[in-house]
Amino acid sequence: MFPVTLPRISWGDPRAARRALLVHGLGSTAALMWRYGVALAEDGWLSDAVDLRGHGVAPRVLDYTMPAYAADLARTRPEEGDETWDLVIGHSLGGAATTLAAADTPGWARRVILIDPAIHLSDHDREVVRRSQEEAFADPTEAAVRAAHPQWHPHDIELKALAARQASRWAVEQTSLQNPAWDVREALARLDVDVDILAADPGVYSIFDGPLAAEVRAANSRVRMTVVAGAGHSPHRDKPEETVAELRRVMQERRTMGS
Repeated sequence: MFPVTLPRISWGDPRAARRALLVHGLGSTAALMWRYGVALAEDGWLSDAVDLRGHGVAPRVLDYTMPAYAADLARTRPEEGDETWDLVIGHSLGGAATTLAAADTPGWARRVILIDPAIHLSDHDREVVRRSQEEAFADPTEAAVRAAHPQWHPHDIELKALAARQASRWAVEQTSLQNPAWDVREALARLDVDVDILAADPGVYSIFDGPLAAEVRAANSRVRMTVVAGAGHSPHRDKPEETVAELRRVMQERRTMGS
């Protein structure tokens, strides 16, 4: 296993004192984290989002195991200032890779926010993910994305279609095949930074709920969780205003608790 250098895009003033890293989910791209980038830039942050290996314009490789994804993130550091991210936000696959990178690389991140993270996938969830990716690759057009998600912002419709055209189908398939035991619960249990989880609404669809959520919270007292009501697996696309409001709320609460 060897790490690769991940391409990045940025939002915010390069002179900003606070630095965030944004990590997308399976079959997605850095650009699709734009809601978080915009919100953080408005609040005075500089945010970098990366294309994960095999996605977007990132390098193609043979290894798509979770440790490989995490190794890429661990070597991704702020371009200015110290080498520690003030915040890392990871969605789905990005949440799992972020968890492993933060647990195995002390000093990489000061705090973590996970968006409906793929901490441990059941057989049912793996099948849902597989079907979703197959559908995206079968018709990677804006019309297909709009038909499936008419409530999404035009940026998300455009970028989701582009993500399916840019991603390596083989890489996405291998991400499932090469991780037969998709499970980073142990890493999350030993993570020694503040962790907030913004989960999707189980009434819509979430991969982080029920006994799994209860187990994870019981294993690490630094993990807190909130549910974005009415949002599916991608809250920042399904309920963007509510998701950004929850993001700002948990960040403010942590600052208040730490003061």
